[in-house]
Amino acid sequence: MDIATIIGVILGFSVVIGTILFEGNLAIFFNIPALAIVGGGMTCATMIHFSLPQFLGIFSVIKKTLVTKIPSQSALIQKMVDFAVISRRDGALALEQEIRKLNDSFFARGLQMLVDGQEAETVREIMSLEIQCLQERHAMGKKILEFMGASCPSFAMVGTLIGLITMLSKMENPEEVGRGMSVALVCTFYGAFLANMLFLPLAGKLGQYSKAEAIVKEMIVEGICAIAKGESPTAVREKMHVFVSANRREIVKAKV
Repeated sequence: MDIATIIGVILGFSVVIGTILFEGNLAIFFNIPALAIVGGGMTCATMIHFSLPQFLGIFSVIKKTLVTKIPSQSALIQKMVDFAVISRRDGALALEQEIRKLNDSFFARGLQMLVDGQEAETVREIMSLEIQCLQERHAMGKKILEFMGASCPSFAMVGTLIGLITMLSKMENPEEVGRGMSVALVCTFYGAFLANMLFLPLAGKLGQYSKAEAIVKEMIVEGICAIAKGESPTAVREKMHVFVSANRREIVKAKV
């Protein structure tokens, strides 16, 4: 689970709600018409812009930004070097028992192809295609979150206009003027808050996770292909160090 996201959301809501309580009354910021305009308008616009399966998939996208765990590079490099040692010593078939110990389905499929005797280029082609499809799914999820983040302020503006029109049409009634202005300003608040506290940050976090996950999977592909070519454990390690910054290579250096 990504603790930074959870802490950020909790602290963000706490700061805003705490400021409201300090300055005034929380009840005046709860406006059902404003919430319906911003939340309902954003939801409807998203459903119009994307297909129903894509829209319903947003819940799994948000879940991914909260619970995704990127494997440690040092642990991955060490595991790949160990597999290279086993393959050179006992043959590729000896790796079959290691597949059951893997929690990463992508890693397990690649290793299974190696055990089945697939050529390195075939393994690379299949696994690279899977990485490409993964990135496309993540890009779609990021695009949906960005659209939702952009829609919130837009519908906040719609709510603001509705409130102002209501206010101007009833200038003779001071009570109605205040009600219209309240809807207008609360709509603006909802739109800015939801866009900048939830949807746009989640889209950015998903983009970062997608890049990090793609790099880890590319490391797996390179390691498995190197083992398939019969390269030494040292060569496998050095090849995987390419994905690690120069100042961290000694830290993640695997034992051969």
